[in-house]
Amino acid sequence: MKKKIFLFGFTLALCAELIALIVFALQAPDNSQDTVAVNEVIQSVTENFNTLEQYKNTAALDYVVLDENGNLLYKTKWGLSESVNAAITHRDTILDITINDTVVGKVIIYNDGAQTLQSQKQTAIIVLSVAIAVNGALCIGYAVYTQTAVLSPFRKLKGFAQRIAGGNLDIPLEMDRRNLFGAFTESFDIMRSELKKARIAEAKANASKKELVAKLSHDIKTPVASIKAVSEIGLAVTNNGKDQANYAQIISKADQIDTLVTNLFSATLEELQQLTVTPANIDSKQVKTLLENSDYMHRAAVPDVPECLVYADGLRLQQVFDNIFANSYKYAKTEITVTTQKVDNYIVISIEDYGGGVLTEELPVLKEKFKRGSNAKNTEGAGLGLYISDYFMREMQGELNIENGEHGLKVTVTLALSGKI
Repeated sequence: MKKKIFLFGFTLALCAELIALIVFALQAPDNSQDTVAVNEVIQSVTENFNTLEQYKNTAALDYVVLDENGNLLYKTKWGLSESVNAAITHRDTILDITINDTVVGKVIIYNDGAQTLQSQKQTAIIVLSVAIAVNGALCIGYAVYTQTAVLSPFRKLKGFAQRIAGGNLDIPLEMDRRNLFGAFTESFDIMRSELKKARIAEAKANASKKELVAKLSHDIKTPVASIKAVSEIGLAVTNNGKDQANYAQIISKADQIDTLVTNLFSATLEELQQLTVTPANIDSKQVKTLLENSDYMHRAAVPDVPECLVYADGLRLQQVFDNIFANSYKYAKTEITVTTQKVDNYIVISIEDYGGGVLTEELPVLKEKFKRGSNAKNTEGAGLGLYISDYFMREMQGELNIENGEHGLKVTVTLALSGKI
């Protein structure tokens, strides 16, 4: 609809320009005088020739009256030709005044053709200027519309795709259903939502597997301990060298099985270690942009970050901020305070909500895998966000600290300055 309005307006303005241009190009200067009006002037001047001092012009034309010697007798206004030579130059109409078949003077009737042509030029210029201004306004409006409706959504999609590629599925894609790409962007957000559900299901499946491993470990350890205990008794009571060797072998293998089961139970998730982190020097202004991107609900006033270069991976740092803000959105649902300061060779960024925090005894485990506070019982989540964020910060030679602040949970991100690593 907007495209049709733009095309219609642009075409209309262009037609106005062309019409004005054609009319002006075809307009020929008209130097002719109104014959009837000229005759009225001659007759009136002739009748009042001897009393021109008291004469008042009633004709529609402007003119000058000269005697037979060229002296000025009368003129209707200033700026008219007052001699025959000037009248010839200006292409005025020159007529004799005859009384009793004797020429007593001349009437010079002003030729306003130049003024008429100038007026036509001004009209054409005004029409063309207005049409050009309308075209310019339409082009600017369409450029703004294109920027807002096309380019801006694609830039959002670019950042959205980078977050998805980095594994962050918590930040929704903002969309405008009235926008040209509203349904298109909505499809991408549906994809994000489905991927998030799949990841949560995967996390739950992994948690179930860990629980199963724990149960199997317990079940395996019990008979292995019994076998080891019986073998130790047999080794103690037998005097046969061969039997002693066999019992010792059984005890050794039991210890080996126990070690393998323990390692299986405490194994870490290999896939988390496959997330690559590539730190580089980035400007602190970009850090502020990352904070603003994460606060998509606009619950915080993000201050300027002290000017410097920090050592970080932009993509992974964005994930860290995303996880922190997403947790505040889900669990606290309050305003957020963000502070930034330079301390020695580090930039320290503190993010605090007003949700009251968590139990003090729960703070140490929040950065562990599958660990969440007691306030998260009825909120979906895998308990991996802060664990992954802590891993990313350590890989960037930084630090992630969690504590209860004055008003709620306070997460502090410490970034190392470039050249200080």
